[in-house]
Amino acid sequence: MISLIRSVWTWTATAGLILFWTPLLFLIRLSDADPVRYRTGRWFRRLGAAMVRANPSWRLDRQGAVITDPRRPYVVVCNHQSLADIPLISCLPWEMKWLAKAELFRLPFVGWMMTMAGDIPVERGDRTKAATALLRAKWYLERRCSVMFFPEGTRSPDGRIHAFTEGAFRLAIRQQAPVLPLAIDGSAGCLPKSRWTFGPPARIRLAVLPPVDTAGSTPDDAGRLSEDVRARIIRTVAQWRTVDPRTVDGLQPSAGVAAR
Repeated sequence: MISLIRSVWTWTATAGLILFWTPLLFLIRLSDADPVRYRTGRWFRRLGAAMVRANPSWRLDRQGAVITDPRRPYVVVCNHQSLADIPLISCLPWEMKWLAKAELFRLPFVGWMMTMAGDIPVERGDRTKAATALLRAKWYLERRCSVMFFPEGTRSPDGRIHAFTEGAFRLAIRQQAPVLPLAIDGSAGCLPKSRWTFGPPARIRLAVLPPVDTAGSTPDDAGRLSEDVRARIIRTVAQWRTVDPRTVDGLQPSAGVAAR
């Protein structure tokens, strides 16, 4: 019953925030002359942070590297455990344009705001449109705005970290932009798949790991770079869980679901 009450409160508060934020973001967008809509995007991320504060079950512990120049362009990559990752990562204090599945942009209110903020739709299974999305990400990097990827492509089904695609890393190498790894853990049960109720109270850890330089790298190095960054995220999550990194690695034989 407590979980039900908590979920009803959180969804009601979230709906109220979205209804308030949509016209607010529209007004901000009208006065935002920056080609990358930096201020509009920042205000959209503030909605995510407000949603986190409205949820009495989520306790976010942010840690790690400090980004002193918010307009230094990074290719940001993070492991992906839950839909809750999106508002949780939005609590970071700089703007980045998110690559997200195109279906989300068709949703009322949230999809409208994603479009206003300049986020990048990706059509799954369409290589031509995927290339177009990467070109748009390149455009943002050239104008000093970071871009955000979930290189696993979808949420982890078991809390472990699965294979990374190389698109984000090829982009970083082509633009000679540093890769900024994020690690998140504890969010897998926050909003379980196929359920409308929120999970039990959770402590979520979000770490900004040191940037990985791509200077001098070539496209042939994309696989190595991807594995290096993935290994750093795995080690961080394993350290939080106090387990062997192999139990967090989704490419290793599973001896049961990793602790979350």
